[in-house]
Amino acid sequence: MTTRLCFRKFGKAASAACLALLFAGGTVAADELPLVDGTQWTTSAPEVKKAYLIGLANAMQIDRAYQAESSRASADDFSLIAAKGMQGQTLDAASVTLDKWYAANPDRLQRPVVETIWFEMVVPGLKKNK
Repeated sequence: MTTRLCFRKFGKAASAACLALLFAGGTVAADELPLVDGTQWTTSAPEVKKAYLIGLANAMQIDRAYQAESSRASADDFSLIAAKGMQGQTLDAASVTLDKWYAANPDRLQRPVVETIWFEMVVPGLKKNK
C-alpha cells in the first residue's frame, strides 16, 4: 500500500473523530473545525498537546474497533498500519518529536500535525518495526 493511500485512510479516521466531536459538542460548522498545524502545536501548552495526541489515539482505537466489528479489517487498514509504525512510542516521546520537528522547520508550521506524525514517525517506524 502506498503512503498516500494510507494517509487518505488516516484522513477518513480523522474525519470520523471530528464527527464524533461534532455530535458530542453540539452544532459546529465544518469551517470551524480547523486541521491542527504546527502553528497551533508550537503555541499550545504541554497538556493540550497531550490531549490532542490522546484524541488521535482514541480515534484510531475507534476505527480499529469499527473495522473489527464490521468484519472489514484488513492488513492495510490505516489504524493497523499507524499502530505498527508507532509501536514503542509514548505520548511524551511523540510530543517531543513533534516539538523538535517544528523547531527545526519553522518555515513549515502550516504542515498539519497528523501529516507530520505520519511522515516523521509512522513511516520511519514501519521500516524499523517490520
